[in-house]
Amino acid sequence: MSNLIPEPCFIVRGGRRLAGSVRVSGAKNSALKLMAASLLAAGTSILHNVPDIQDVRTMSEVLEHLGARVAFAAGTMTVDTTAVRSQVAPYELVQRMRASIQIMGPLVARFGRARVALPGGCNLGPRKIDFHLKGLEQLGAEVVTDHGFVDVSAARLTGTDIILDYPSVGATENLLMAAVLARGTTVIDNAAREPEIVDLSKFLISLGAEIEGAGTSRVTVHGVTELRPAEHTVVGDRVEAGTFLIAGAVTGGDVEIEGLSPHLLEMFLMKLRAIGVQVQENTYRIRAWGDPAYYSAHDIATLPYPGFPTDLQAQMMVLLSLARGSPSSLRMSSRTVSGSSTSSSGWAPTSKWPGITPWSPGGGR
Repeated sequence: MSNLIPEPCFIVRGGRRLAGSVRVSGAKNSALKLMAASLLAAGTSILHNVPDIQDVRTMSEVLEHLGARVAFAAGTMTVDTTAVRSQVAPYELVQRMRASIQIMGPLVARFGRARVALPGGCNLGPRKIDFHLKGLEQLGAEVVTDHGFVDVSAARLTGTDIILDYPSVGATENLLMAAVLARGTTVIDNAAREPEIVDLSKFLISLGAEIEGAGTSRVTVHGVTELRPAEHTVVGDRVEAGTFLIAGAVTGGDVEIEGLSPHLLEMFLMKLRAIGVQVQENTYRIRAWGDPAYYSAHDIATLPYPGFPTDLQAQMMVLLSLARGSPSSLRMSSRTVSGSSTSSSGWAPTSKWPGITPWSPGGGR
């Protein structure tokens, strides 16, 4: 059997009830943007609760390529941007992680130029950055695409009114970082409202930026001439938190997560309750428990925040596969993933994979 298992790998032996308490990591989708934002101020910024994952290491390489000095240990990262001289992010780094495109706004804001390789995609396929580039042009930048690179330049960006066609998280973040050093006032309408946008705004404000309305669909930025380094703690990862809570619910367990405010998962927790999972909320703790025999079907559509998170769609599909009643559905854009339904006789798992026996609620506890 060992010959059939690739290395390295995880071997998971399931069928057991999960119970206990776990502290969630810092949000990857926030930490990466905070690292990029550190480029806006000369000097050393300190970030706490940074997750130790490959994307963070890749972003560290991007910053070091630009001339920054990065140190990372025990969840704390220091980024010294004093010696940053380069404004070019090479293809071999950007293609490994799409979020590295977020250095574009900070570089053009502080140095007047950014040359960044066009980003790769993820399992959803390549995703365009039109909203980023259109917004930067509205701020007064000249944008040129040439041989797989985007060149953005401006002596100094100028504040303006920007209306996003869609509340893109990445575009909101990039334009927010670009606008903090722009001349005058910038208003971003139809802005993304995700908690990671709020976290980025808090860090920018600690750097000396003037921002109003973060977390709403209209964000106003009053440009300043200079920013200073700061210290900040990354917000907890709501996707990781939701994954742990669903894992507990699927196994008929009792799981508590620490390190995240429940209001950041309000819609998700509402859907858990609708399915029949018991949920208890405290200031920075969320507990979920339940019995799959009593879960009921429920329709869910993924939407931009504060809607149901797309990144929790797959996990929720597993939970819905245990639900009784009419078929439930998970919808993302035009795609629908149907959950299984059961008759009144009970839950009937099946498996189409040879040698794999489906887990049954109540077994192996």
